[in-house]
Amino acid sequence: MKLLWAWLLATLFLAGCASQAPLFPDGPLKPISQTDIGAGKAHGVKSMTPPVDMWDRIRRGFAMPDLDNDLVHDREQWYATRPDYIQRMTERSNKYIFFIVEELERRNMPTELALLPYIESAFNPQAVSSARAMGMWQFMPATGSDYDLKQNIFRDDRRDVIASTRAALDYLQRLYDMFGDWQLALAAYNWGEGSVGRAIKKNQSAGLGTTYSDLNMPAETRMYVPKLQAVKNIVANPSKFGVDLPYISNHPYFTTVELTRDLDVDLAAKLADVRIEDFRALNPAAHKPVLLAAGTPNILLPWDNGVIFERNFKALTEGQYASWTAWTVPETMTAANAAQRAGMSETDLRAVNNIPPRMMIKAGSTLIVPRSARVKEDVAAVVADSGQLSFQPEVVTRRTSVRTRGNESVTSVARRYKLSPSSVAEWNDVPTNHVFKRGFNVVVYLPVRESSSQRVGSGARSTPTSKRSVAASHSKSKSSGSSSKRKR
Repeated sequence: MKLLWAWLLATLFLAGCASQAPLFPDGPLKPISQTDIGAGKAHGVKSMTPPVDMWDRIRRGFAMPDLDNDLVHDREQWYATRPDYIQRMTERSNKYIFFIVEELERRNMPTELALLPYIESAFNPQAVSSARAMGMWQFMPATGSDYDLKQNIFRDDRRDVIASTRAALDYLQRLYDMFGDWQLALAAYNWGEGSVGRAIKKNQSAGLGTTYSDLNMPAETRMYVPKLQAVKNIVANPSKFGVDLPYISNHPYFTTVELTRDLDVDLAAKLADVRIEDFRALNPAAHKPVLLAAGTPNILLPWDNGVIFERNFKALTEGQYASWTAWTVPETMTAANAAQRAGMSETDLRAVNNIPPRMMIKAGSTLIVPRSARVKEDVAAVVADSGQLSFQPEVVTRRTSVRTRGNESVTSVARRYKLSPSSVAEWNDVPTNHVFKRGFNVVVYLPVRESSSQRVGSGARSTPTSKRSVAASHSKSKSSGSSSKRKR
């Protein structure tokens, strides 16, 4: 019985050991002493004591080879001399790190990778780099698309806690499988797999080494692994660096709740009884005022607030869920026209949809607009999954004069310059059936690119005018009695 107990102790916990392969007895069985159990790692035996906190749990899963050089020591000192920065980063990670470590352990990946968002974004899921990399794991748009991270008008999954973590670990595992080395995999995550591959081939051709330390790489990538190693060293032994890591419980911070109806973000936070700031921190991908059930099937809430949300949601009456919906623009139009048709102010439309100035909304674009009481259906899945917003510059025109070639009518002048007869009539203060005399200077507004080549007037100066301000500009010119034009 004693031998059986010894064998059970040796094998029961081996399957969960991330850094050691399972060790199976191949000779006579013998009892394992308390000293042997204390040695733990040397014998491939996992400790029976549960982790004290998340830092302890992360330390137990360290499995990457250590890097020890001057760059690492430099970064250790940089972090250690900035306790406020360390405090902010680690406190921010409190919401996410349990989930990340769980996912790493499930995949049997080194838990050092749970520290990578400290390097990438300081654990800020709203972080955006100058190169347009976004989120906690800093995905570029194209790479995000490669790993099925949705990027549309309603959400950007590069910011999503669960989706971006899944994509990042998929990508890191793929890079490790490609290079067979975690340091090279990390270099490729920062610099690109193609760049690392070419650097390796270059060194091979020159008869040089091909480890991370051997490769010639940009300064940012050269410092990338040392930064992670420095954070790892601080987590491994915080007292050595005079760092006090905040306590993070070895317990899930958030829970997942199914979203069955379109729901305003503010209302969702209220139903869950959480601050809007905390709600957005857990659901950073939802960057619009409404959550779409078809595109956002789940929301994250603090662990104890999921039940509160579900209870309060069931108590809602019909029609109280969402005050916003989606509208697909049928034709290219200005923001002013779109706002009028949507029943809201142009300022609000631009703010909600991030419409830049001097841009027209292209046909087929999707806008967030107020949801009227008549709209009973939630936004369809095809719109929620693929809604995009595209723009084209407003047409800039110049007021100029064109000389008639004969007894031309308003219609013939309009046809010649691809204008509407009503506009030509308005600009010249004549009826639409008016006929001009030969050689008459007709006022027209032409696109800037066309006006210089098509103008046949008296050589008077012309001024760029936006399409929306054509009528107002013409009216002011007529009232002033001057041929000089105002820039609009």
